[in-house]
Amino acid sequence: MAVIETAGLTKQYPGVTALDSLDVRVEDGVTGLVGANGAGKSTLLKILLGLLPATSGSARVLDHDVRTEGPQIRAMVGYMPEHDCLPADVSASDLVVHLGQMSGLPHAAARERAADVLRHVGLAEERYRPIGGYSTGMKQRAKLAQALVHDPHLVLLDEPTSGLDPAARDDMLALVRRIGTDFGIAVLVTSHLLGELERVSDAIVVLDGGRLLRSSATTEFLHTTGSLLVEVQGRPDADRLLGQALVDAGLAARPAEGRMIEVDVRDEHTRDQVRDLTVDLGLGLVRMQERHHRIEDVFREGGAGRVQPV
Repeated sequence: MAVIETAGLTKQYPGVTALDSLDVRVEDGVTGLVGANGAGKSTLLKILLGLLPATSGSARVLDHDVRTEGPQIRAMVGYMPEHDCLPADVSASDLVVHLGQMSGLPHAAARERAADVLRHVGLAEERYRPIGGYSTGMKQRAKLAQALVHDPHLVLLDEPTSGLDPAARDDMLALVRRIGTDFGIAVLVTSHLLGELERVSDAIVVLDGGRLLRSSATTEFLHTTGSLLVEVQGRPDADRLLGQALVDAGLAARPAEGRMIEVDVRDEHTRDQVRDLTVDLGLGLVRMQERHHRIEDVFREGGAGRVQPV
């Protein structure tokens, strides 16, 4: 059974179509929902929670209809909103306990669960401090804890790395991955940063302007392209020299990102040719690897072009 399934889901505002006939199926595991700001990600999450009515189409979450079974869905789903919505004068412990009780847990069970999830997200020592004194990373962890306190079957995480520095972002992504692997909870996580979702997701749903651009397993996005990425050193113009030598040898070669060279694989001897030409030029071969499609290639091919790589 799919944890989320939509059919022709559409949400229109005056003059704006936020979602346009969206057909999406989300299975267990960690699913990344990627799209630029304004692509419809947050709108979709609110409809899935039964908080926002769709204009047309249908959606089911954990086999419940979002139009008529919103309370049942919210009892089974954890939600981490994008924006800062935490009360500054309340401790993380009190907040998570309170929200656990609102989800139906008895007080004693809510306190026990709150202690567990705050420890899991790394706030065990800070859980009694007022949230107003927290860093951005700590606030994001507190929001994640409240989404987990009632032991949901599914969590919806809206831009969980928003505002975080690279180290804190890596920590948050590791937590997201653990939710899906160690805790066995299905995850739908949104981001406008492409590399984040490649790293943690089992599947990717790509939205552009409210429309589905692509939905598939992450591994299908990252298939090999039939070309090599080559990096050389030894001279300031090492990449240009090798690139010209490859073209002169009859290979298709062109500049790539980071002063690398992309070489089309012609046959099983292509790697040997690259290596030999590098040696002949007196250059050092730093790396030679297969080039993979990245998620940003999907946007480039689809014409979106607004989502940021990391």
